[in-house]
Amino acid sequence: MGRVTNEMTTLAGLRQALLAADYGLEAVTERLGESALAGLQRNTSMAAVDALGSSEDPQATLISLFALQRTVPALQARAALGNLAALQQAELIDTDGDQVRAAVEIRPYGFADAEGDWEGWIVHDLNTTLDSRGTEPRPDFVLGASPASTTLAQLTVPTPVGRALDLGTGCGIQVLHLARHAASITATDLNPRALKLARATLALNELDADLRLGSLYEPVADDRFDLIVTNPPFVMSPPTGERLVYREGSFAADGLMREVVAKAAAHLTRTGVLQVVGNWAVIKDEDPARRLSSWLGTMDALVIERERLDPYEYIEVWLADAGQLHAPGSTERYRAWLDYFAAHRIEAVALGWINAFAGGQGRRDYLSWPHAVAQPVGPAMATYPQALDASQLSDVRFLAQRWQRPEGVVQETIGEPGAADPQHIVLRQQFGLARAVTADTALAAVVGACDGELRLGDLLDAVAGLLEVPAEALIADLLPRLRTLVEQGFLVPDEPLALGVGRWA
Repeated sequence: MGRVTNEMTTLAGLRQALLAADYGLEAVTERLGESALAGLQRNTSMAAVDALGSSEDPQATLISLFALQRTVPALQARAALGNLAALQQAELIDTDGDQVRAAVEIRPYGFADAEGDWEGWIVHDLNTTLDSRGTEPRPDFVLGASPASTTLAQLTVPTPVGRALDLGTGCGIQVLHLARHAASITATDLNPRALKLARATLALNELDADLRLGSLYEPVADDRFDLIVTNPPFVMSPPTGERLVYREGSFAADGLMREVVAKAAAHLTRTGVLQVVGNWAVIKDEDPARRLSSWLGTMDALVIERERLDPYEYIEVWLADAGQLHAPGSTERYRAWLDYFAAHRIEAVALGWINAFAGGQGRRDYLSWPHAVAQPVGPAMATYPQALDASQLSDVRFLAQRWQRPEGVVQETIGEPGAADPQHIVLRQQFGLARAVTADTALAAVVGACDGELRLGDLLDAVAGLLEVPAEALIADLLPRLRTLVEQGFLVPDEPLALGVGRWA
């Protein structure tokens, strides 16, 4: 208990040092400049080193130490950080004579959401690929802000919830986002080092979560949550050699992903939501949509396949991630992966998002969507169950409803200059998945007039009159397409859903 208390005191002092040095995302971004930041994205530090020059002020010291992984003189480090002995005891720095180096990376982190801008820090293990070091990460390596983790943060529904679960928290990055809209947060991980660094992340940001050690749902066996988010260790690798905890589990093929999805319903409240970013296997002669559907039970689900890699590309990505692609023995490792994929009949790997909703009717939508999306996509995911319900109203209720075109639905037209009518009309979303649908004049006219004033049936009558076509024929033509637009979020209902009056009763 005393050690934990001492570490909390040390982290509180470190927070004050970071603030005093202006070691935050906006300030560091401005200090380094575009070239240096782009270089760090490429895992090279030369431009950042040049941007700092010979500066020894506290901000430059912290950038050199924690972002660039460079040693600094102890006197200089003490001026920026204060009590070096306490920081070393907390395993945040290492000292060697009169030189100090970082034992972990303390990275400025920030984001913008509906609540406004937020800045803080995440604590994770040092980047093993910076400046082509090529060092293999330790087995219990704790990753920082990866593309998968930031994607999950953008995907997460922003709806206020009571209890949220961050399954496999790693450095704690999802907790920073969940804290904006969850009353309480539980975060789990089977890696003790991950919980140690997550605890440091939370302390530096003055946030609280219930951190629990254990695999998958074991630490929360009797608990239910309104929201579960996870970017689990989804990499499918052969069971040979030392495994990296942050990316690889002990399940065969995509068994870990299946376990995460299939057992979620037992830990969700009646209206709970599960959101997963990960990989799943495309098995020879099996339909991926049907295969994933078997994992989901009665939950409604929107599965979005963002990318599909053949085995060679997939294997090369993850061998490179571990610094093994061109290391001694790489050919044997590569062949072991290929043999493993062949044994499991894996002909490709899908990368994507699984959004599952408790209390559903087993409705599924498997969407291959490699196109650009409008981040954050979380708000669009939040409205998906309601959009499904609304799209499946009876004809009478659907026509009796007043529909609105949400902000961000625009119309694009293409045609010859000077022509009276366009050759093509496209309705496009500037939010969510940025879907686009081709429309004819009648459909575009109806969508354009959906402002919540008229019932859809009355609106269709009016459009039929303008186009001089029978109303019943127009309704038969447009109703299925309008249902699709509602399901996809191009139209939303006024609340509450209409019961129907007059002709549309």
